[in-house]
Parts: sequence; C-alpha cells; structure tokens
Amino acid sequence: MKKLIHILLLAFVMVPNFVQAQQSTGTPGKIWSYPVVYKYDEEVTWFFDLSTTTFAENEDVYLWIWSPSEPDAGNFENSSEFAKLTYVGNKVWSFKLTPTVYFSKTPAEIAASAGFWCRLKDKTGTKQTEVANVVYTPFDDFSTANEIIRAYPPAPTLTGGLSILFNANLVPGFEDATSVHFHSGLNNWDLKQEYQAWLPEIVEKTKLKNLGGGIYKMDLIPSVYYNAPADYVMQNLVFLMVKDDWAGTSPDQVINAAEYIPPPPPKFMFFPSQVSKKDFLGIIRTNNESNVNKLIYTVTAGDHIINGEFSGGVSEIKGFVNLVSELNGVNATEIHVLVKDNNGRTISDTVMPLKTVD
Repeated sequence: MKKLIHILLLAFVMVPNFVQAQQSTGTPGKIWSYPVVYKYDEEVTWFFDLSTTTFAENEDVYLWIWSPSEPDAGNFENSSEFAKLTYVGNKVWSFKLTPTVYFSKTPAEIAASAGFWCRLKDKTGTKQTEVANVVYTPFDDFSTANEIIRAYPPAPTLTGGLSILFNANLVPGFEDATSVHFHSGLNNWDLKQEYQAWLPEIVEKTKLKNLGGGIYKMDLIPSVYYNAPADYVMQNLVFLMVKDDWAGTSPDQVINAAEYIPPPPPKFMFFPSQVSKKDFLGIIRTNNESNVNKLIYTVTAGDHIINGEFSGGVSEIKGFVNLVSELNGVNATEIHVLVKDNNGRTISDTVMPLKTVD
C-alpha cells in the first residue's frame, strides 16, 4: 500500500503546476512491449495504442517520463527529438529504448524504482494523456523454477509477441553449449522454420539470446517468423532446442495458442487384435493432426513384403490389408507391421503373431 501511495504521489508531484491546465486527450488504451519480457539492459520497443484518445492519425507524439528518471527534464513545453515516438499505424505509436541507457540507471536502480510512469503529449505540451504505466514483467524466478521452458504469454496469438525462456541447465549435454537454436513449426510442423546449421542466415534467425547462467531467450512474432498467410489459424507451436551443430537436443515442446482447445489425442489401433493368414488386417487412426492425411504401411511376413497406403482426414484414416491373398503360400508365423504418416513419422512399429486356424 505504501508503494502505491508513493507511486501516485510521484505521478502528480512531478507534474509541473501549469500542466494541470492543459488539454487531456484521454487515457491510453493497451500498452505492450516487444520483446514481451526483457532485461533492463536489453533493447525493447514499447507500443502505445492511443485509439482511446483524441490524438489524430500520424500526429507527432512525444514521451514524457519521470520514473525511473526524467531524461527530457525541463522540456515539457518543447520536447526533445529523442523523446519522439514513431507512428506505426492504426493509432498505435512505438518507442525504442534500452532502459539502462535511456534512464542512465543500473538494472538494480531501475528495479528499485517506482516503475515506468509517463504521459504521452504533443511537442509543446498543450495536449497530454492521463498518467500511464508501462508494466514490466520480471522473470528472475525462472532460473530456480525447475522449468525447462516458460512462455510469455503462456498462450500466444499469431500476430502478438512471444518470449520463450529456456533453462539449459536442466537438459543433459547442454552444459558447454556455445550456442542454442530454435527448431520449430506451427500447427504440428505445418509451417516450419528448421534449424539449418549450414546456412548462416538461418543460424542467426534461430539463435536464442544468451542471458547468462545457462538461461536463454527466444523472441518472435509467429506470423512474421513463419511468414504465415493472412488467414492462417494458429493452433500450437511445436519446437525443440538444439545445441551447437546438432550436438544435442531438448525434449519436444508444445505451446497451445490462445483460446485454442486442443483436440482429443490421436488413437491408433489394429483390428482384429489377433490375426491369421485368413484375415483382413484393419488399420485405423482417429483424431489425426491437421497435416496428417495418409497412413503408409509396410507388412513383412518372412521374405514377403506388402506395401500400401490409406488416405483420410482429421477425423479418421482407415483401411484393410488383404492377408488372405497376400499371404497365400507364404511360410510365416508372424508379421512385422510398420505404419508411418505422410510426414515420415512412425505411428506404429509392431510384431504380430499369426494365429493358426484349423
């Protein structure tokens, strides 16, 4: 409570008396940052949605901020050019800064301050917003949280920012990593950005930022990073972290998109569960991923090999292997059934005894 009172007093005491007579343009709408989470000595861009104010499209808008310090002190009636925001479009303005540099403060000093308190104004101060706060999200607890991965936000959107933290200390073999890379895709690898260690531009694009102490961070906007079509619907982001030139990998990870309800898990089965040479072997998989539309099978009985495939969709892929004709005269007591999907992923690798029929 004391800190809240201090912040409110600071917001008003720091405002010169003549400001109270100025025209208020209203309260800023949404305020956000990219990266979503950042250290105080990292470069960040703040975004201000002023569609809830009376500022006009493309109008010159300036940042007047007094906490953690007041970089443009004494210039309320004639803002400096370094305090000018950039118009992004659709009544959104941005401001790029490195907090430790802009405020001439150490990370510890900024952390101990009241936070980022400001107004948005025109150059001469005749118009200004109500007092606003740029919220900062600390993440110091991640290093001791026993989590391999943490996402901000935990349920991302296609066009919004996403920061993913990775604790390499929790993955065996990553201790001496010289770099960590992001091997990933949207919607179960439908749109993917593979880590290709032989391509310098891909090495740079997929490289995580080393925050020190075995903690790494990946920042991206999914629609931009994966060059997604305008009408693309993001369901999830699947990925793994790669050490150096594929010297090691993390376990597979998945982050579900905002407001997306994951479907029931895929279900695979053979029927009947016991087969003979006089049966049709049924193969079925339901609740398939959106990019799975085929099951490709190889049935091996002794020296005899049967190849084929079935097509289907998300709800079901189903078909039958005619063992009656295929195994007529074949000397075998069991069959080996290998089933893969159209993406080359193994769905089932099974040995099935052939029961004897009188």
